[in-house]
Amino acid sequence: MTRTIVASAKKEIAIGFDQPFCVIGERINPTGRKKLAAEMAEGNFETVVKDALEQVAAGATMLDVNAGVTAVNPNETEPPLLVKTLEIVQDLVDVPLSIDSSVTAAIEAGLKVAKGRPLVNSVTGEEEKLEAILPLIKKYNVPVVAISNDETGISEDPDVRFEVAKKIVQRAADYGIPAHDIVVDPLVMPIGAMGTAGQQVFRLLRRLREELKVNTTCGLSNISFGLPHRHGINAAFIPMVIASGMTSAIMNPCRPQEMEMVHAANVLNGTDPNCTNWIMTYRDHGAAASAGAPGATDAGAGRRRGGRESRRRAQA
Repeated sequence: MTRTIVASAKKEIAIGFDQPFCVIGERINPTGRKKLAAEMAEGNFETVVKDALEQVAAGATMLDVNAGVTAVNPNETEPPLLVKTLEIVQDLVDVPLSIDSSVTAAIEAGLKVAKGRPLVNSVTGEEEKLEAILPLIKKYNVPVVAISNDETGISEDPDVRFEVAKKIVQRAADYGIPAHDIVVDPLVMPIGAMGTAGQQVFRLLRRLREELKVNTTCGLSNISFGLPHRHGINAAFIPMVIASGMTSAIMNPCRPQEMEMVHAANVLNGTDPNCTNWIMTYRDHGAAASAGAPGATDAGAGRRRGGRESRRRAQA
């Protein structure tokens, strides 16, 4: 059974078909967040700290860490900022991290300071990227997200995206990197722009699981981009991709509707034995404690009897 091992300084988790769905918290990312980007550029990490704590409290299995605050001189500005952000986050929470950057120098700088066994996000099928990133993956013995696009861009044909993923897995093997350390992102298209996007990714996931035997991830909210009430689409998407074989996703764990679907899918998929996590997450612990208190049962029964008697009098 394919298992991708990631770890913090003290905590190890496995991403796998027989494991609970891995929720990779997406919030520590300044892309599209002007306020966060400005704060990080100024050396202010208050929001980073807040987002890290909130995501772990909400149930994130891992945290994605991105420090791409500007497109100006990223090779010079991004590495030290990413290092600082990683150091703050890993000293604050004890979950594995994903080092998220398109800048090779930033990834290497992050790998030098990261504790445990982080996930690198990411490598593509472009030759330049393969030659730059795969040696680092081998050197530091870490897993990597493989994004299914290459020099030709992102294909709308899912079979082409599968071949790009296959190419990355094969090239990784040339470096001695096993398939279980490749987590493929099949690229989720917006359903509002491409009506077959859902069907495409479900089919792709099944092929990636059955033929390449790799774990998978995605930017979950891509599916709902441009649509109103996005959380509803995202929430429906979660159990469907899990049933198709997806084993992790980069998403916002602070959205209860979406996390509820993750927990429910784990129950139905058999990765939450005896529904233990579901019960611990959703049981009304306060009500249970009150029910066990002296006189609580009698009081409750009295209220129920009183309610029935009031209804009978009203009907009379």
